[in-house]
Amino acid sequence: MADGVGWITLERPEAMNAVTTALAIALEQAILAAGENPLVNVVVIRGAGGNFCAGGDFDEVQRLRAEGTDALRRLFAAFRAACAAVELVQEPVIAAVEGVAMAGGFELMQTCDVALVRHDAKLSDNHANFGMVPGGGGSQRLPRLVGRQRALGLLLSGDRISGVEAVEWGLAYRSYSSDSFDREVAAFANKLAGRRPDALASIKRLVREGLKGDLEAGLDLEMDVVVDHIAGTAGSTSVSAFAGRKEVGR
Repeated sequence: MADGVGWITLERPEAMNAVTTALAIALEQAILAAGENPLVNVVVIRGAGGNFCAGGDFDEVQRLRAEGTDALRRLFAAFRAACAAVELVQEPVIAAVEGVAMAGGFELMQTCDVALVRHDAKLSDNHANFGMVPGGGGSQRLPRLVGRQRALGLLLSGDRISGVEAVEWGLAYRSYSSDSFDREVAAFANKLAGRRPDALASIKRLVREGLKGDLEAGLDLEMDVVVDHIAGTAGSTSVSAFAGRKEVGR
């Protein structure tokens, strides 16, 4: 952790950071621990060895399959809990995606609050290529992110898209070249870490909860949150900062 940024690294580079039950449990614990750390204002998840995550670990899936459905369910439940932890913590969670983000890795990227990708990243829900079905939330999150046509196109075909295409589709916020990726991810994370944590937490909550209901309910929630925010301790400094702002050319 440095300057308010909590870094979480998937550490199975020899397997392109493929997800095992143990890794999924460790990821959930790391996200929740970062959320409880008062020094962390933003969390970044990335993979070791130049890849984000290749999805579920084939050897472990085969072993659990031999043990039966309960054993398999534990793997998927552990990964689901890790993805759920992203929503449970107040801090924005950034996916820093380079190399391969396939299947479960692609699904993990989708659950993060913001995705930053390398131009040449290889992104795919490739379950269908192997006669498999998404099990990490892809069939539910992807249509909500890109719409039914694009989601079904990707899910049924197993086609790959690049980091540049992911931005065009609304799956990622920004894409960067290989030589600037690390620097740009750190700069973006540090920018967010310098913001008021309560403001970021409120914005994250509003967007996440608003997407679950209708527009009017979301607008009601927004009004309640902004009034409480301005009337509370944030009001004096935030309103004063807004009133004294200077327009700066970009």
